[in-house]
Amino acid sequence: MRNDSPVSATLVSWGNAWLAGHTGLDVVVDRLEGAAGPQVVAAHTASGMDEGTLRAFLMDRRIEGLSSLRLALPVPGDPLGLTGPPAFNGVAIDAGQAAIAVLPDRCFGLVPGEDRRGSSYSGIRWTVHEASTTPPDLPSLAEAERALTAAMRSATEALLAVTGPAQGFPAAFQGGDDAEGTLAPGYPGRAHRVGALAARLALALRLADERGLTAGQISARGEALRDLDRVVRRARVAAHHALGEA
Repeated sequence: MRNDSPVSATLVSWGNAWLAGHTGLDVVVDRLEGAAGPQVVAAHTASGMDEGTLRAFLMDRRIEGLSSLRLALPVPGDPLGLTGPPAFNGVAIDAGQAAIAVLPDRCFGLVPGEDRRGSSYSGIRWTVHEASTTPPDLPSLAEAERALTAAMRSATEALLAVTGPAQGFPAAFQGGDDAEGTLAPGYPGRAHRVGALAARLALALRLADERGLTAGQISARGEALRDLDRVVRRARVAAHHALGEA
């Protein structure tokens, strides 16, 4: 599974909509299974590794008081959305993503990975880790939108100054498929707008092409894209945490 797969974002968005009463649990699971195949959850227990369906895991946590899901989109040097412990942080950074289930007195980190069994079965296996109850320090949705707009303008100017066959943003930025940025019902309009723009920019970053550029041009382009990537990830997390925000 690629690190930038939207599976954690989908779980957080639709899971929060379910917890807020805007949709049903069946819809949450259907969205995930439709995008990535069967979903199972594996957790360490006293008797070893216990595995069950994501549906059962979420229902059991709801009974225990699950109140929300948080999104983490970390990279080395920038553990966005993570507050520990180190063991969970390390696994989540390796995956490039995680969802954190928030309960009254504890949190669980869910890290997705490919689940292949035989030649025809392909799905997602979520591993459960103890996570810190300390909330992450994240921008508000309004702050994230302002930063995204400013970073996009700066990156565009920097990229257009790089001559060569790979100028500006790839064509994917001009419109493309917003499916990965689509939030669930109940999110405010600003969150939908920010999430969709961030998803398009994330796709453009994946498709950025350096062929035909000099070393100096690659360096300048890389710096502009790294700055934009940081802001894009913050905007995506802020959008997914904005349920109930005006």
